[in-house]
Amino acid sequence: MPIIDFPNIDTADENGLLALGGDLHPDSLLLAYGRGIYPWPIGRDFPMAWFSPSKRGVIFTEDLHVSRSLLKFIKKCDFSVTFNTDFKEVISTCAKVHNQSREGTWITKEIIDGYTEFHHHEHAYSIEVRNPKGELIGGLYGVILGGFISGESMFHKEKNASKVALFVLLYNLRKLGIPYLDTQMITNTTKNFGATEISRDKFKHLLQMSLGMKKIDVKNFNLNIHEIAQSLTN
Repeated sequence: MPIIDFPNIDTADENGLLALGGDLHPDSLLLAYGRGIYPWPIGRDFPMAWFSPSKRGVIFTEDLHVSRSLLKFIKKCDFSVTFNTDFKEVISTCAKVHNQSREGTWITKEIIDGYTEFHHHEHAYSIEVRNPKGELIGGLYGVILGGFISGESMFHKEKNASKVALFVLLYNLRKLGIPYLDTQMITNTTKNFGATEISRDKFKHLLQMSLGMKKIDVKNFNLNIHEIAQSLTN
């Protein structure tokens, strides 16, 4: 059964932990993201954990930074980018790749199944990056609600493939007038693109503004990476 309600996010503890329990029913995720809350499994023997940290990582699209070295790479690479063509494979590969790292993965089977169903309800998206052989070599997935969009996780199997996915996403969000991407936390990769931390109160304000916007029309996304890179160097 879907979650009926969450505690006030201002009651989250110092680590951002707000609640334990519940499931990843689409209505549960819809309620959570509409309140600025996201799930994050903390162990096999624990119920699902829900977080709303006091500091939130975001990338303001007007502050998008793309390094000259990445632009140079994109102009020469032979990658192709698609949108929403293989969500299940993207999230599953995120889990596999991160599980092989020292940190392990938080993307459990429950997360994969829950977000895949959320995708079927058109509230989650994926970006796929492929090489000339058609092999999936990078990508990311996230959540879209109205004008709100998050980046949940990404992966790469070839150099810079995940950065290409994030680059395409941020460029198109800026072109469409979407003010920010919710990254939840800051990583080295998102920091290089201009990620910054904002307070929970500021994030709540931005979230309410975003939820009131028209839903992001991904059909208008420009996926031609060479054209995009060239436009940023003109």
